[in-house]
Order: sequence, then structure tokens, then C-alpha cells
Amino acid sequence: MKEDYRVKPGRKSILARFDADATGDYRKNGQGKKKAKAATVKLIHRLEKLQERLYANGNHAVLIVLQGMDASGKDGAIKNVMSGVNPQGCKVVSFKTPSAEDLSHDFLWRVHQKTPSKGQIGIFNRSHYEDVLITRVHGLLPNKVVKQRFNQIKEFEELLYESGTIILKFFLHISKNEQKERLEERIRDPEKRWKFNEGDLEERKLWKNYRDAFEDMMAATSADHAPWYIVPANRKWYRNLVIAERVVNALEGMKLKAPPAPAGINFDKLKIE
Repeated sequence: MKEDYRVKPGRKSILARFDADATGDYRKNGQGKKKAKAATVKLIHRLEKLQERLYANGNHAVLIVLQGMDASGKDGAIKNVMSGVNPQGCKVVSFKTPSAEDLSHDFLWRVHQKTPSKGQIGIFNRSHYEDVLITRVHGLLPNKVVKQRFNQIKEFEELLYESGTIILKFFLHISKNEQKERLEERIRDPEKRWKFNEGDLEERKLWKNYRDAFEDMMAATSADHAPWYIVPANRKWYRNLVIAERVVNALEGMKLKAPPAPAGINFDKLKIE
């Protein structure tokens, strides 16, 4: 895939440069969709093997952060891209409203406890970045504190990286019209109504505010060791392909190999009665 979608540190007003409806080299017709899905299946099989090596070695961890507007497809991305991963080596965490105990500590306290241990893949479905998004959009924190938190997040992620955690952060980029269609689908489909929250309609009114907050957040916290990627997510099949490819590339870059067999055993002569 030619497109990188990586956010360069400090670069602002970036979302306008990315088309939420983009599909890269794959046309938006049935044939392009079919080819993209086939490529994704191959990546998922490769991810399965790489995750097994990650788990067996136990030297590194992978943290995947998913952020995006409401209905951008975070759950769908997890369901599809991680479909071949062994649940024993993968954990999904979703951060809700902080509890009283959470609020009695620094804002990253509850997050650090949920980061993946070595050998594991951790997925944050929403994350510590909520504390510089919702709080900013709703005026719960002054801009000075938000900027402080940007720096604290960068230092936190640097600590994770230096301790052996590979960090991949994905912003699922959908258009306002696409969000409208997905919210309407939730209303129409009885099987999806459980996902609907009236609060989503109020948050939708703040679309531009959230868009600005996301852009500032990514510009301030994208780094070589913890990059943000803007994923065109109007087409779910292309969203899955982009994420799967980035995750597989990161694991391939670790040059993982199966750990050595226990010493002192002659496997050629070993017989099991």
C-alpha cells in the first residue's frame, strides 16, 4: 500500500488532507472491495502467526489505540482485524467515565494499569486521549492543562516504548454524512439499537469542535515511537485493510522468531509412548 497515513509530529489542520472515503489502490466497485478483503484475510492469517511468536517470546508488548468520532467503527475494526488472534494473548479495554478512585489519582493512573504486559496485544477502544478530547470540547479543563496533558501523554508513551511496548494509534476518519447514515441505521435496525445513545446526537452538534480537538491532539502527540495514523473509514473493508497492514508491518519489524527449544532434549530421538 503506497499511502502511509502517518501524522507528522506538529503538523496541524491535517484531516482536510485525507479523504474519509478513500480506498487507496482499490476501486470503490465490487472487484476492488473483493480484492481488498482477500488481502485483509491474508494479513489476518499472518497476524495470527506473529501474535503467537510475540506471546511465546514474552519480550515485547503491542498497544493499539483506536479513536474516532461516534460510529466511526472502532468495534468493527477490532472484531474484523483481530478475528484470528488468540484471546489468551489479547485484551480489549474501554475507558468509561472516571470513578471517584480514578479521580483521586493523576489522569493516567487508571490507564497505566491496563497497558499490555510483555507477550500481549492490548487494544484501547477509546483511551487516555478521552482526557484531552471530551474535557476540552466541553470546557471542563483550561487549554493550559490540556497542553500539559499532551506532554504528560508523550512522556507516558515514551516510558512504555522504552520498556518494550510498540505503540500504534489509529484515528478512524469518517465523514459527517457517513456518521449520519450509521446513526440512522442504529435507529432502524432492532439488532443495533442497543448501541444508540441519545447523547450521541448532542455530541454530533459539536462535530467541528471535536474535529479541531482531534487535529490538535494528533499534532501534539504523534511521535516516531508512537505514531498516529489517519485511517479512511467510510469504507469498512478498506479501514480493516489499513489497520491490519500497519499492525502486521509493526510486528514484522520486530523480527520475531520462535523461541529456542528447551536445552538438553534430543527431539530426533524423542518418543512418546
